[in-house]
Amino acid sequence: MAQEIKLPGSPNQEPGMEKNLLIAFALMGVVIFGTQYFMPQAPPAPVKKEAAQPAPATPVPAPSVAKAPEAAAPGTPAVMGAKEEVSRIETDLYRVEFSNKGGVVTSWILKQFKDSKGQPLELVHGPAREKAGNPFAIQLNGRDMNPNLNWYLFAVSKAADGLGIDFNYANGNTRAHKSFRFDRSKYVVDVQSELVLNGVPTQHNLAWRGGFGDHFAFNGHSLGTTVRYSQSTNKLETKSAKDASNGWSTDTGNYVFAGIQDQFFTAVAINRGGGPVELQTTSDTFVPYSSTDKKEEPNIGMAVGGSASNKFAFYIGPKDLDILKLVDPRLEQLVDFGTWFGIVAKPLFYALNYVNTNFIHNYGWSIIVVTIIINLLTLPLKMSSMKSMQKTALVQPELQRINDKYKGISMTDPKAAQKNEEVMELYKKHGINPAGGCLPLMLQMPFLIGFYSVLSVAIEMRQAQWFWVADLSQPETIPIRILPILMVVTQFLLQRMTPSAGMDPQQQKIMMFMPLMFAFMFYGASSGLVLYWLTGNAFAMLQQYIFSKVKPGPVTPPSQAVVNVKKKK
Repeated sequence: MAQEIKLPGSPNQEPGMEKNLLIAFALMGVVIFGTQYFMPQAPPAPVKKEAAQPAPATPVPAPSVAKAPEAAAPGTPAVMGAKEEVSRIETDLYRVEFSNKGGVVTSWILKQFKDSKGQPLELVHGPAREKAGNPFAIQLNGRDMNPNLNWYLFAVSKAADGLGIDFNYANGNTRAHKSFRFDRSKYVVDVQSELVLNGVPTQHNLAWRGGFGDHFAFNGHSLGTTVRYSQSTNKLETKSAKDASNGWSTDTGNYVFAGIQDQFFTAVAINRGGGPVELQTTSDTFVPYSSTDKKEEPNIGMAVGGSASNKFAFYIGPKDLDILKLVDPRLEQLVDFGTWFGIVAKPLFYALNYVNTNFIHNYGWSIIVVTIIINLLTLPLKMSSMKSMQKTALVQPELQRINDKYKGISMTDPKAAQKNEEVMELYKKHGINPAGGCLPLMLQMPFLIGFYSVLSVAIEMRQAQWFWVADLSQPETIPIRILPILMVVTQFLLQRMTPSAGMDPQQQKIMMFMPLMFAFMFYGASSGLVLYWLTGNAFAMLQQYIFSKVKPGPVTPPSQAVVNVKKKK
């Protein structure tokens, strides 16, 4: 089974890759700096488990033929379809097909986008339709729909301009209505639904199940979530299929929008009425297109509504910041650059987009250019750090003498504080920053996470090509991935070039192991992220080569170094 990659905006917000990178940097910081300082880590806060909600009934599988309509009540005109028929609405942006059997969508194609196989992007997942039903089927919360109108034939009425379609069913005291109204040049569809069962107006939702978005994308089945945004909390919340593994999970609130999404596309109901909205999350298990081992996997599903008469403007399209802002500025929240490093990721995205649009016209080269600019801007701090490391290497014999002097003492021994005092006096005497070795890592970490976030959520990076790389937002598709291998090679070379005189042999072994750890982490990462790190390595190698030709400031020979430490009474 393909390795699962979590993204910003996924459940619990912070993706697994961000945590792995933070752990990696923490380990390297401990190796470099841990011999002098030890800082215990606070245990992670316990994750609150959400109580399971009552499970609504799953739609009954469709019979092989449409169910015959029941006899209408005396004196009540029946409204229904005579036979099953397919209707199509096509705009500049969509090609959508409907069936009057349930008044549902059977195909929803975004004409201006291709899927990962190079075909027009189909948002409806074919394998899910028989098991989970079609998009915009009626879904009740907590009970069966009787009669189940999803398998009844509706009467169809099309708008004269070809941009609208209505579905109606009436038989006795049971009535249902759905209408879809399209805009020729916008990714917005006005949707209305009404339901009366046995004379009672019935609260209901409109479902989209069986996954969503680019179903052929790498790990596509694992990337979908439901999404909701509350203006009162200004918080974007998501749920994955795993959150509904034990049945439907229901959330209700005054949401600005609520719906379903994958990595780069979304279908959300915009709540312009301001009332409460109900969002249900479910998991549909079957073999998705993106599964490499052809095993059944959980796929995200949702239903949104909560009223007997629902009226929404659905945005169904790309998570493009410019397009989202034009529809509703609040939709911009769908492009989630991350909680921890969004403050870096968003400006980084605008910088990449500016360089690409105005100068380079290729996102691969834009990543390289922006990476070089970042390294040039942080060069003074890195040079200061390198000087400090070289000075540390020159006073290493004196540091070893102090370590030998206090050999065998524990961290709780009062002499440990005296040892640290002598070390700090030595550093102070020679102008050495003891945290200097960690500085390059601390400078790289925010930009690394920032690039990761941009490549994960910015649709501009989707299917961006660079030489043999077909999509910078995904791992390379060739049998042996070249960029990760080049990255590991440069990492080893950079490690060999970095001064390590006087470093403990055990530390040296651990540091030489770090490139292998990065190889494990980056082999399944997006190509654009690997390209960023590879470019940074190349720049650091050039920087190290130039700096190795420059002598550091004079340092008092260890034999002449005098460390005065006041003895405590």
